[in-house]
Amino acid sequence: MHGEFKVPGGKLVVADIEVTHNKISSASISGDFFLEPDSALNDINQALIGLPEDASHQAITQAVQAVLTDDVMLFGFSPPAIATAVRRALGKASSWFDHEFTIIPPVTLPAVEHVALDEVIAQSVASGRRQPTLRFWDWDDSVVVIGCFQSVKNEVDMAAAEQHGVSVVRRVTGGGAMFMEPGNCITYSLTVPTSLVDGMSIEKSYEFLDTWVLAALAEVGIKAHYVPLNDIASTQGKIGGAAQKRYANGVTVHHATMAYDIDADRMLKVLRTGREKLSDKGTTSANKRVDPMRSQTGLSRDTIINAFIEHFSKRYSSQLGDYFEDELTTAKQLVDEKFHTNEWLYKIS
Repeated sequence: MHGEFKVPGGKLVVADIEVTHNKISSASISGDFFLEPDSALNDINQALIGLPEDASHQAITQAVQAVLTDDVMLFGFSPPAIATAVRRALGKASSWFDHEFTIIPPVTLPAVEHVALDEVIAQSVASGRRQPTLRFWDWDDSVVVIGCFQSVKNEVDMAAAEQHGVSVVRRVTGGGAMFMEPGNCITYSLTVPTSLVDGMSIEKSYEFLDTWVLAALAEVGIKAHYVPLNDIASTQGKIGGAAQKRYANGVTVHHATMAYDIDADRMLKVLRTGREKLSDKGTTSANKRVDPMRSQTGLSRDTIINAFIEHFSKRYSSQLGDYFEDELTTAKQLVDEKFHTNEWLYKIS
C-alpha cells in the first residue's frame, strides 16, 4: 500500500506499507526530505512495524517520535507528516487526488439560505450522495453573517442594521463577522471528507485547505499568503478570512470570504468590531472602501470567480454541477426552523 503527503512549504513524504494479520509488517519511508544521520531512517521504519493497521495519527506520530534521539535532525518533514503518509497508505486518510470534486458556480440565493446549505451539503457528502463540493455563493440581500460563537450585541449595532436594511444571521462555523452586500465580496464553501485533513491540527488544516486559493490568487495578480489562524493576506494587508466546522459524520466544511469592494463607511455603521478593527487604518470617514481584490487586480468579481473555478478544475479532478432540488428545499426548511429563529440568532446574545 502506497501513500504520499506533501508538507505545506516542505518536502514530500512517501510511505510504502505492507500489512499482515491487521498489523504493519513492512514499512519503507522515502521522499525528498533531509535527515541526519541517515541511519535514523531505518529506526523510523522499524518503529512502524507492529502497529495496528487502524492506528491513530497520534499513535503513529508517537511511535516515530519515540525512536528519534536528540541528535536526529529532520528537515522539510516531521513525525506527524510521516503519520499522514502512513495513514494514507493504509486508506485511513485521503489526499486531494483521491477525490472527484463537484464545483457549483455562483447561484443567487438569500444569504441565509447559503448559510443553511453549508449544513445540507455536509449531509449530502457524508451520505455519499454527492462528491466533495466546492460551491460559490451569490446573494441579492445585505447581511451580516456572524460566527457561531459570537455575541450579537458585541458584534452588531442592531438599530443601525435595521436602519440600513441589513439582516443578521448566525452561521454554523466559528470565526468573525462577515459584512456581505451584493457584489462586495467573494465567498465559497469547500465541503470535504475529514479524512482529507486527518491528523492535522485546526491551524494546519486551515493552511492546507487554503493552499489552492492562494495559488489561484497569484494567477489573478495577488501575491497572497496564509496568516495563522485563519486569515488570507497580501503584502498590502488582509484580504479575507476562513472558517471551518468538522461534523461528527466525517465531513468538514471550510469556507472563506474575501473582500472585493466593500463600502467601509456603511460597514462601520453596522459592525461594532469593524470600527475597532479599522480604527488603526484611519478608515473613519465616508466614502472609504475596502477593495483589495478589485484594486490589486483591476478585474471584475465575476472574472476572479471564474479564474478560481478554472484553477481548481485544473489542479484537481473536478466537474461542474448544481444543487439538487431537495437540497434547496431542505435549506429553506432549515432557514424557517433554525437560522431565522431568535433561539439560534441570540443563542449568545
